Amino acid sequence: MRIYKLGSLTDAASIMRGLDVDKPGIKIMAKKAEVMLFMVRDMHVGAANILKQDALSVGADLAVPNGTITCEMKRVDALLIGTKKHIELLAKKELAQPYGLKQLAKALRSYLSLPDFPLQIMGVINANEDSFYPGSRFMGEAALQRIEQMIQDGADIIDIGGMSTRPGSEEVSQEEELARIRPIADLLAGRDLQAKLSIDTYRSRVARYALERGFHILNDITGLADDELARIAAEFDATVVIMHMQGTPKTMQQNPHYEDVVSEVSDFFARRIEKAQKFGIKKIILDPGIGFGKRLEDNIALIKSIGEFRKFGYPVLIGASRKSMIDRIYPSSVEERLPGTLALHLAAVHEGASIVRCHDVKEHAQALAVYKALRGEE
Repeated sequence: MRIYKLGSLTDAASIMRGLDVDKPGIKIMAKKAEVMLFMVRDMHVGAANILKQDALSVGADLAVPNGTITCEMKRVDALLIGTKKHIELLAKKELAQPYGLKQLAKALRSYLSLPDFPLQIMGVINANEDSFYPGSRFMGEAALQRIEQMIQDGADIIDIGGMSTRPGSEEVSQEEELARIRPIADLLAGRDLQAKLSIDTYRSRVARYALERGFHILNDITGLADDELARIAAEFDATVVIMHMQGTPKTMQQNPHYEDVVSEVSDFFARRIEKAQKFGIKKIILDPGIGFGKRLEDNIALIKSIGEFRKFGYPVLIGASRKSMIDRIYPSSVEERLPGTLALHLAAVHEGASIVRCHDVKEHAQALAVYKALRGEE
């Protein structure tokens, strides 16, 4: 007999299928192989003590501050630790408890039945001369050739924008933005491409022009701040990327601040999803907005917490391609940041992101293929 430890990338369900375990057994045991961590903030100390005992009773645990058991403070933060099966049992148990634990139980349940989305690559095309990465700038026929190459290299989505939104950038007029994307949109209209087209804009006229010519996705860095944009998206039954940004591109990196960036971005998504649904928008993608009004520690926290945003039941997009956070970790020019980009994006995919927005499609296709092989996925 031999025994060896399996790594954290191991997909327990695929191992069990290889062992010919019966399907109901796989469903039950896979839950016991997935460890889940939840940060619970500003909890009544009475709730913390109840939750601690109930967690222990089902095999989970709750890490609480010193003094919790003697109620030395009225409110506490805590870390809930358990397998998916433990959390399932605990959520059922807390439905009958006081101090807000019923609401906590409902919140826990929202993390337990999450849909799976296909892993997709979104390639970036910038139809301007001032985007932060020169390698993404293509116009006219050159843009068409680049798009065709990206699709050949593995892009599932092509995201086309006509205005830079890098930190400190100045807005151009809507007419200028439209003039930049019009030649590309006209070239693409009616073509049978093996990829979906996305328009990166928060201007209504630009969005309408692209959607009328067969674009499928509206990528809005303002997260549907403009009602007219929401109406246009609903009219064309477009998929909308709701992105979080603090401030505007011109001001967003001037001392951004959060009390709790993950919960604040999550609350933002909840509000904007509700708005989208009121306008009749059915297809949504969520983007936490890496680098858009975020400090390095905020960006890292968001990437490590992608699972928080999956609770809404929509695909999560990660877009850290060649961004300055890499330079702050390892000093490097924008041309030297591909390795850091791949590391950030693979970490985000591991946490649950299903769409990767990048400049380097072929390299990402290779990296994701290797990652999926390590996971035992086809």
